[in-house]
Amino acid sequence: MNTTVALLILVAYFGMLITVSFYSARGATTTTFFTANRQSPWWLVAFGMIGTSLSGVTFISVPGAVGKIGFSYFQVVLGYIIGYIIIGTVLMPLYYRLNLISIYGYLEKRFGFWSYKSGAFFFLLSRTIGSAVRLYVAANVLQLAIFSPLGIPFEVSVLITIALIWIYTFKGGVKTIILTDSLQTLFLVTAVILTIVLISRELGFSFGELTQSIKNSPNSQIFFWDANDPKNFYKQFISGIFITIVMTGLDQDLMQKNLTCKNIGEAQKNMFWFTLTMVFVTFMFMCLGSLLYVYAQREGIAIPARTDDLYPTLALTYLGPVVGITFLLGITAATYASADSALTALTTSFCVDFMNFERRPEAERSRIKHIVHIGFSLLFYVVIIVFRQLNSKEVITAVFDIAGYTYGPLLGLFAFGIFSQRSIRDQFTPWICIISPVLTYIVNENSADWFNGYQFGFERLLLNGIFTYIGLWAISQPVKTEEPVAA
Repeated sequence: MNTTVALLILVAYFGMLITVSFYSARGATTTTFFTANRQSPWWLVAFGMIGTSLSGVTFISVPGAVGKIGFSYFQVVLGYIIGYIIIGTVLMPLYYRLNLISIYGYLEKRFGFWSYKSGAFFFLLSRTIGSAVRLYVAANVLQLAIFSPLGIPFEVSVLITIALIWIYTFKGGVKTIILTDSLQTLFLVTAVILTIVLISRELGFSFGELTQSIKNSPNSQIFFWDANDPKNFYKQFISGIFITIVMTGLDQDLMQKNLTCKNIGEAQKNMFWFTLTMVFVTFMFMCLGSLLYVYAQREGIAIPARTDDLYPTLALTYLGPVVGITFLLGITAATYASADSALTALTTSFCVDFMNFERRPEAERSRIKHIVHIGFSLLFYVVIIVFRQLNSKEVITAVFDIAGYTYGPLLGLFAFGIFSQRSIRDQFTPWICIISPVLTYIVNENSADWFNGYQFGFERLLLNGIFTYIGLWAISQPVKTEEPVAA
């Protein structure tokens, strides 16, 4: 793709986002930044959450990974459906009943100070690493399409990328994010549909031939039943349930958007329609991946060593300017829809959970919010640079590897709080939350030897949560009958 065209697209794109943020942030206070004054239309939240949930990782890694794991990722997606039902019927009513800004405030009400801080800390750790990795995806693509031809090094291009996010989120916060994410979701969905149509035309396929090609592809297998295979259906499905619960229901980022709806009824309606749309869009990404491999084989194009590079390489080099432009808009929209909301959620959690934000005057809150917002922007930058040096896996695998170890304590904490009536010795909670991921890592590394060849996949998240739950039980005691139980 012509570098000048790509640069103009990027400038126009961010010009649009900044314009939207300018109008949406008029009259915004710190309360607006965190809660959007709880006036967000449910349908707008639902649509915008698609881009936030899928991110650039889905846009790049899911199509590329089809060549290695087929459509097995859809087994995880089927588990997502159950996870979203649990979120809508168990977690969201709890959050609304307690009128929370940060969802980790529940842990303080249920257990105490140290459990609260432990939960918030593991969210900050998980989301900072995960979102920076997702942003790394877009930074690589923009580097390839725009910055490298201009002689701008990766480190500088990443700094520019993060600065642009900060510019359109620093004032309006979640209120701006809900609007900009909806626009970016529109670009993302349009991009994947248009790319499928254009590649089908390039291959000369009718709609029937398109569906038949995907069905007959050796990469289109969905279900895997071998118990020792990491792609085993039961492993993937159950993992999908718990991945959804922790990475959406126990994650301040996505829950913050849900908590901006007017009431629990609208929030649950948002979750229902978001679930249906998300499943459909994810399946389209896998279909796109199958088509990319068919096209590469027909044209004699070598598959890149890193499958994450397949879609960008074909779109920007072989499939013509229209597909290139569509791809660039889609990857930019997908990644920034995830990164901008994560930056806002991290700022919210740190301010509310660690800075006693609600007890400070408005002028002081505004100053602290800006400092924290800048601080997390810089932290994103550092993590991306470090990840670029260390990562050797497909990005989507790396993200879930990280999530398995860092979200597990959150799963255990919330599960014990909701399903147990016992109190805990709160001061020991941080130790439980540290020991559990360590035990999970030891078991994961030795599972093949210890369990007759069994290998953990995404389900290490569940194992981590179980270790945390057991640890909390060990430091717990029955609640005296005269004491009310917070729940």
